[in-house]
Amino acid sequence: MGRTGSNNGKRSEGQYIPLPYAILKSEAWRSLSGAAIKVFFELHTRYNGGNNGKVRLSMNEAASALGIGKATAQRAFLELQDKGMIVLMTPGNWYHRRAHEWRLTHKPMQTIKGKESATNDWKKWGEKTKRGSDTDPSGVPVVPP
Repeated sequence: MGRTGSNNGKRSEGQYIPLPYAILKSEAWRSLSGAAIKVFFELHTRYNGGNNGKVRLSMNEAASALGIGKATAQRAFLELQDKGMIVLMTPGNWYHRRAHEWRLTHKPMQTIKGKESATNDWKKWGEKTKRGSDTDPSGVPVVPP
């Protein structure tokens, strides 16, 4: 029961997105908005293991596919870039009907020179923001009561 076709008794669960605990427990990941996580997952559905740096997804496509507004999609892309999850490699072109091309920073990228390691830019995000520091947003030191 539950088995389909002749796959030698193995269950076919289809494709999935492996996310290392290091990402899931990072400050960058935990600070992402729901819309940014949805866009991140949509980018992953377009990643095939060999197209990193050429993962195509436009803001309009993301908005339509995910049921979010265009402005929300745009903010989600900016948030993912700011937190080091993705990098815009080639901007899209509306007139030539070409979507933006993205790189997922936690995946290696194939180049003419060979395979380049993942940059994992998201690891550096917490260092830049110094969340929980001893200053308030205005830069004035906080004096404990």
